[in-house]
Amino acid sequence: MSHVPQIRIPATYMRGGTSKGVFFNLADLPEAAQVPGEARDNLLLRVIGSPDPYGKQTDGMGGATSSTSKTVILSKSTQPDHDVDYLFGQVAIDKAFVDWSGNCGNLTAAVGAFAINSGLIDSDRVPQNGVAIVRIWQANIAKTIVAHIPITDSAVQETGDFELDGVTFPAAEVQVEFMDPADGEGAMFPTGNVVDDLDVPGLGTLKATMINAGIPTIFVNAEAIGYNGTELQDAINSDARALEMFETIRAHGAVRMGLIQNIEQAADRQHTPKVAFVAGPADYTASSGKRIVASDVDLLVRAMSMGKLHHAMMGTAAVAIGAAASIPGTLVNLAAGGGERDAVMFGHPSGTLRVGGEANQVNGEWTVTKASMSRSARSLMEGWVRIPGDAF
Repeated sequence: MSHVPQIRIPATYMRGGTSKGVFFNLADLPEAAQVPGEARDNLLLRVIGSPDPYGKQTDGMGGATSSTSKTVILSKSTQPDHDVDYLFGQVAIDKAFVDWSGNCGNLTAAVGAFAINSGLIDSDRVPQNGVAIVRIWQANIAKTIVAHIPITDSAVQETGDFELDGVTFPAAEVQVEFMDPADGEGAMFPTGNVVDDLDVPGLGTLKATMINAGIPTIFVNAEAIGYNGTELQDAINSDARALEMFETIRAHGAVRMGLIQNIEQAADRQHTPKVAFVAGPADYTASSGKRIVASDVDLLVRAMSMGKLHHAMMGTAAVAIGAAASIPGTLVNLAAGGGERDAVMFGHPSGTLRVGGEANQVNGEWTVTKASMSRSARSLMEGWVRIPGDAF
């Protein structure tokens, strides 16, 4: 019986924010996978262990959730005034599909550390002690991100006492700034409105804020779809009808945002847009057992990712929350009490998160110059991943 030997590829398994993924230096990939296309997608699918009809990704590095079925490819930047190009691939679990349509804000927190440790950052940009400023070109969405990486004794500092809800252990704080996070090819509000009436079959007409900042996101009011904003994962993910409802909202919102031409195309664009529901402050118990009281937060937000309620909050969706909160009249802004604000603290299933947003109005159109948040990151394992040589 013939067999195909495995090949090994240098890689690092990293946590960034509340996500995990496999990180690669572009130059380390097999030549066929160094360019976009079927070979690259097939390689990443095999690394992660997809498609898996059992939904477990047992034969790969994925963790069978949207937060852990992720890949990152980095290279020296091709853009002026940037250090590294960052390409993110969201790998479907049960389908042979890699979605390149958006960024992962959580894994962004790990990009700077990987870039420094891989020699992708010029040594003169890394202080002996202090903070290294890593200028990242996010290649999926053509945007600039600035990461502030703590350095101790000329090495990336990964341990520390910064606590991030949704992550069990403390680590070093990484400040991340998403510059001009709105879609550069279109308006931040694709419909031209901060709130729209969105017709959804089976639900009727919903008020919706559809924004393209950080990642295309559709915000609806929790009350309008039968929720109160304090829900945890089981309340949504164990309810097949609820999941179908959110996918219907997502598909029809994507058409209104101009991301797809018809609702059938939503199946091939799973990563974007996101759907989130918002509510005013309320008491609840987070998934860790931590008690959140209404006075701790400005609003509550729950967000869907790859068809499931996220266990915490996607970093890119947090950017959208910060951007929308800073603009009077959006559903996010109204849930937080309305008015002008440059930051919000919101409650999510795992706890709370603060995100800042700087917005201004130019010629009648809103723009957001920057959204910022603190995350943490840590290298979990480094070495090689192995896949069968005929996998790509």
